[in-house]
Amino acid sequence: MSSLRNLYYGWWIAIALAITETISWGVVYYAYSVIITSLEGEFGWSRAQVTGAFSLALLIAGGMAVPVGYWLDHHGARWLMTAGSIAASLLMFAFSRVQTLTQLYLVWIGLGITAATILYEPAFVVVAKWFERRRSTALMVITLAAGFASTIFLPLTARLLALYGWRDAMAWLALLLAVTTVPLHALVLRRSPADVGQHVDGLAPVEHLHGAPAARRPSLTVGEVLRQPAFWWLAVALAIGSMAAIGIRVHIIPFLEDRGYGAEYAAWIGGFIGAMQVFGRVLYAPTGGRFSSSFMVGMIFALQAVAMAILYFTHSAAGVWIFVILFGAVYGATTLARPALLADQFGSAHYGRISSVQFVFQTLATTSAPYIVALIYTAAGNSYQPALLVLIGLSLVAVAALRFGR
Repeated sequence: MSSLRNLYYGWWIAIALAITETISWGVVYYAYSVIITSLEGEFGWSRAQVTGAFSLALLIAGGMAVPVGYWLDHHGARWLMTAGSIAASLLMFAFSRVQTLTQLYLVWIGLGITAATILYEPAFVVVAKWFERRRSTALMVITLAAGFASTIFLPLTARLLALYGWRDAMAWLALLLAVTTVPLHALVLRRSPADVGQHVDGLAPVEHLHGAPAARRPSLTVGEVLRQPAFWWLAVALAIGSMAAIGIRVHIIPFLEDRGYGAEYAAWIGGFIGAMQVFGRVLYAPTGGRFSSSFMVGMIFALQAVAMAILYFTHSAAGVWIFVILFGAVYGATTLARPALLADQFGSAHYGRISSVQFVFQTLATTSAPYIVALIYTAAGNSYQPALLVLIGLSLVAVAALRFGR
């Protein structure tokens, strides 16, 4: 019991965020895909109309990154994430009662705004404020748990749908979101270690690491960062690398179907990429502290290119599985590597706004990626090979851009 009392408070925050991120991603993000056909069946809406509401929410969430980052840097995450959880719970309940397409879009516009306040970005800001040497481990704690959000909530939502119908299923999920995330955000989160009389990582600044004083990189102001070409090279690298990853991630199931795999088997393979994401995060956490974050991100994008090249040049089942294992692992590691890279390069004092500017570029790139791949597919006579070659090239361009961002 004494060891628990002496545990650095930042770890309690990381554990709380691991729970709330898992539930928030599961309810606000993953559950929607389960009820798409139910909405089409009840209202007669097209697939494009139904998925368009969700896509709009993702774009709005990306656009909200800058004001959310500003708030986080000045006021912390506690009350923003608490209010966001309350709003998201109410909007999810409102979603369960929509009757028109306009109402559907209005609800998801609201959910796009609130998603920016409760998903990974604010959680990463919290980690940047509380951890430096152990940042990768703290990020791993949160994202390792949240990596199972789809594994938990896709079957849970399907079960609730079968038992109660889509409306009551969404209402139950809204209740679950409220009773878990609201109290955890309100009662556990704190702005900084100083609020509880502690230091970053729970270590006094004068402590030594490997016999040398532990010097912390000074945090740069937002203006200083935005005037540095290095930041813009990093923003370009992260956006392009993520664009390539999302491009193949979204299209992997139809890609495999085009190669003659059955729909069910292709879906199972696509789902296994999610499991490998968790594996990649477990591998990254202890490795990330041994090398520079810039080197680690460069390796991730290089291995991403290798994984896609395997898929491009081989048509065997073994080649597909090698791709799934390698791509899934580096795709999962990217979730940890991006916030670590930005915090290591520019400090944590203004991390919220610095990260938000980069995240806007990344959102635009990743949102457009599936559409661009589809255009290339159609222009190539319904073949994914040219699109895959483009994605390999984008991954390599991201590696090159990182060299200018050091």
